Amino acid sequence: MRTKIKVVLAGVGLSGLLLTGGCGFQEDICGDGEYPAIAVGGQGGSACFPEGQEPTAPYVRYPEGKVPQHVDDEWDVYWRDHGIDANGTIIDR
Repeated sequence: MRTKIKVVLAGVGLSGLLLTGGCGFQEDICGDGEYPAIAVGGQGGSACFPEGQEPTAPYVRYPEGKVPQHVDDEWDVYWRDHGIDANGTIIDR
């Protein structure tokens, strides 16, 4: 009986540590072997494409150095208010 109580207490303690310890998990924008691309125009939107394959219309690659990697990272947040026009120019939405 004491062993069962110890196991339960250990589980509760570990759960609390994970919830309050900020385990640092960041959700990736795309899966392994994929990269994100942005839709041309002010509507926004993105999609993931396999590495080695160019994006299909209406998507284009993000500008170099401005590619979101994780949900809510600096560039993911930035692109919520910006887009890319048909000339590749960054535009406000």
